[in-house]
Amino acid sequence: MIIPDKLHHEIIPGILEQEWSEIEKKIELVKPFAKTIHIDLLDSVFAPNKTFFDPAPFKKYTEQEIIFELHMMVDNPTQYLKPWADAGFKRFIGQIEHMPDVAEFVAAGQLLGEVGLALDTPTPVEKITVSLEDLDFVFVMTVKAGFSRQSFLPEMLEKVKSLRAKSPFIPIEIDGGVSDQTITQAKDAGTTRFVSTGFLFGGNPQEQYQKLCGFM
Repeated sequence: MIIPDKLHHEIIPGILEQEWSEIEKKIELVKPFAKTIHIDLLDSVFAPNKTFFDPAPFKKYTEQEIIFELHMMVDNPTQYLKPWADAGFKRFIGQIEHMPDVAEFVAAGQLLGEVGLALDTPTPVEKITVSLEDLDFVFVMTVKAGFSRQSFLPEMLEKVKSLRAKSPFIPIEIDGGVSDQTITQAKDAGTTRFVSTGFLFGGNPQEQYQKLCGFM
């Protein structure tokens, strides 16, 4: 049975910053038009980069009508679920590569909101050992996880095609190098959610957002 909003296409502004002042500046820029905001969390263990780590300041924004999703590029992401849920985050993305117990992460995440598993560029689809039916969505990195403003890797769309073949209706989200030059091939592969960071904030965010929406 098709659930009508399951395959709704959406552009999602992504924010990867080390200082709260920069995060807040970007939230203010996109909150008038974004339905969802994607926040990257890096601990310098998963990748050689570290972001702002305190969930508390987000509370002033998560109470508004915007979905905040957390992308945990960290060691053992399960430990971060509750603190960020308490701050109002509703959607949780965990990189499978540093996840000691995938089933535990999925079960804990679903008590707090929507939960998805993310695959970094070297990681095959087969690494997802839980049933796709147990997930709210899946997440494919189309650049190496850890830094924004990298070049899109089109070969990663083979994972999207594989996941779409396994599950016709599950939302599939990608992150990395999403722009007006790459979004069509990503959509054609079966992607439904597109996180844009460098492209969106590389110009007027609302204009860039609308430009990407034009491909939906």
